[in-house]
Amino acid sequence: MNNITHKPTSLRKAVATAIVKVSKQETVDAILNKQVPKGDVFEFSRAAGLLAVKKTSDLIPDCHPLPVEYAAIKHTIDGLNIIIEVEVHTVYRTGVEVEAMHGASVTALTMYDMLKPIDKSVEISSIKLAQKKGGKSDFKDKLSFDLRCAVVVCSDSVAAGSKQDSAGKAIVQKLQQHGLNASTYVIIPDEREAIQTKAKQFSEEAYNLLLFTGGTGLSPRDVTPEAIAPMLTREVPGIMEAARVYGQERMPYAMLSRGVAGFIKNTLVLTLPGSTRGAEETMDALFPYVLHIFRVAEGMRHSAD
Repeated sequence: MNNITHKPTSLRKAVATAIVKVSKQETVDAILNKQVPKGDVFEFSRAAGLLAVKKTSDLIPDCHPLPVEYAAIKHTIDGLNIIIEVEVHTVYRTGVEVEAMHGASVTALTMYDMLKPIDKSVEISSIKLAQKKGGKSDFKDKLSFDLRCAVVVCSDSVAAGSKQDSAGKAIVQKLQQHGLNASTYVIIPDEREAIQTKAKQFSEEAYNLLLFTGGTGLSPRDVTPEAIAPMLTREVPGIMEAARVYGQERMPYAMLSRGVAGFIKNTLVLTLPGSTRGAEETMDALFPYVLHIFRVAEGMRHSAD
């Protein structure tokens, strides 16, 4: 199975359909009048489909076990076609489209099995995914301009040359994965004045996104939040709250990160941990979702869904 531990949880929905075609109106009438010898076709097949949704990971090897938090199955008659619609919801790290299609498949097979004594020409067709929502792909914003990005590494040891930077380079790579280019990458010591000088410089140079890494912990030299917070013209506390919640699910010490986020005029400033793992996890927690802030700044309204 694919590793999905880096994915944040979100509401995922999927709708799958299948068609059962009978060969004569008498079969439809028998279903509606509950005269099929094996029992109530709609209720039996609905129960079988719900069980199938919940048991998908037991039968499909690469499917992750996940909490099914809503499932509904309905039948619609259209002439000799009986359309099955299966809707599944979860709040998890991966989608439920296979669960929905598995449910539609088993619902259709159950109907076939129950109807074959009275109709030898029943057919199953068009098992397919009709709709899918949630997940990272639904939250990718296409901006009308290229973001100017800068990465600033705050570290006494890296600035002194006694240690190699890996956190800043990891951030640059993560930006590239989201189609963003860090046109500036600099290393400075953990000095409040140096941090504020760079923040002021890049804001005045009209950078859109400025990412600091390092100095968000609790050691005496960690001063990045103290340097950046007074400069913010508009704080966005939810950004780093989301990062800490994400990190806390993976590392108990994430609660100790004091990172802040917000705008200095038109520049969004994020302060990430100095550890490579902490920086990578923060990027995974925030991107691409945080880019929505630039669409909102352009005047776009939030989706009603």
